[in-house]
Amino acid sequence: MHPYLGALCGGVLIGLAAVLLMAALGRIAGVSGIASGLIVGGAGDRAWRLAFVLGLLAGPLLLWWLRGDSGIGAPQVGLPWMALAGLLVGIGTRLGGGCTSGHGVCGIARLSPRSLLATAVFMVFGSATVFVLRHLLGVGP
Repeated sequence: MHPYLGALCGGVLIGLAAVLLMAALGRIAGVSGIASGLIVGGAGDRAWRLAFVLGLLAGPLLLWWLRGDSGIGAPQVGLPWMALAGLLVGIGTRLGGGCTSGHGVCGIARLSPRSLLATAVFMVFGSATVFVLRHLLGVGP
């Protein structure tokens, strides 16, 4: 499969999931909000959140079962860097009121000024982080 075809299929599936969630439940498909609501949300709200998260986990497992490769490569850095990155992403999503899926996919599609700004900030800081890690600190491939 051509690499761009896989990315195209993934993008279509993400968009389809966001539209279905909005049409069925009137909810924004922001993964950080869905995951945090699963942990601290009300009991009546957990079933769809759990189904969504399980679907996210099932995708790579299904791909691995079908072709023997999940599409997720081996980690390029050690556990401390991954833990630090996860912590910073968690803090960033709380400060930004959502993550790339909520702002970048759903918010931009709704032409939300807040989401446009949040996504621009994500892109700038993501690019700066890659530059610092790769070119200044020599971390990663």
